[in-house]
Amino acid sequence: METRWIQDFVTLADVRNFTRAAELRNVSQAAFSRRIQALEQWLGTALVDRTCFPLRFTEAGERFRASAVALLAQIDDVRAEAAGENANNNVKLAMPYALAATRLSPWWDDWSQGLDARLSVSTGNVLDTMQALSEGSVDLVIGYLHAASPIAPDLSRHEHLLLDTEKVRPYSVAASATDRSPRFALPDTPGHPAPLLMYSPTVYFSRVVRSILDAEGPSLHGPTVVESAMTDVLASMAEKGMGLAWLPDSCVAQGRFPSLVPAADARWCTHVDVVAFRLRHNTRPVVERVWSRMAAA
Repeated sequence: METRWIQDFVTLADVRNFTRAAELRNVSQAAFSRRIQALEQWLGTALVDRTCFPLRFTEAGERFRASAVALLAQIDDVRAEAAGENANNNVKLAMPYALAATRLSPWWDDWSQGLDARLSVSTGNVLDTMQALSEGSVDLVIGYLHAASPIAPDLSRHEHLLLDTEKVRPYSVAASATDRSPRFALPDTPGHPAPLLMYSPTVYFSRVVRSILDAEGPSLHGPTVVESAMTDVLASMAEKGMGLAWLPDSCVAQGRFPSLVPAADARWCTHVDVVAFRLRHNTRPVVERVWSRMAAA
């Protein structure tokens, strides 16, 4: 068994798309698929249900996800110790890929200023990251939190901090370079339906978007043309004019998708909190110092 097979699987679990996962792992899709198959052969069971679209994991695959995240964290600790690094200065952080891609760099630059700290980042969905925290495989978890799908950790064991609040709203490509009105907008009509770029049902934001639609009441008239677990995938397809997607504002901040514009009024929007969690008994000095910086930011 090779460590990279587990890294491949964790990436696939995060993005739920073989093509995108292969891109993130910087290998061809064929090579990536062979490595997932090699992991399945080593484990002696199928992890991916290849009869379904969009991608789904088998029961064994779902069980293996949290174990894979924890195993990679343990391997990282062993590697640091073998290299003579001070493992006491390691901070292991788990968070969704979307937040890691858009927010982590400036955050960590602020939180680690002047500290002798080494950051190890893993990405995953909210359930996997919180399980990794409960098992002690990571020191900190950062994730989105919304009333439609609350996380209820044991408050006797966990602390949490509110880091930020973001608006989630529909975005569409602009009508043209000179006309910044959206090509697709809500509410739509049967005569002018808006194609929908939606989150996969297992993704946290799928429930957030569903809460908006349930509250708004009227049906959408456009078909769902794409499902993805990845915010960036939906944003990229929206920018190519394939439909509209609900995105957190940070996804389109700093010119990441410059052709996208808001595509609906406040009725079709909601807010999500960005929250950090840690275990109360994790009192390692470097974690305490980083947590204090996070609280003061």
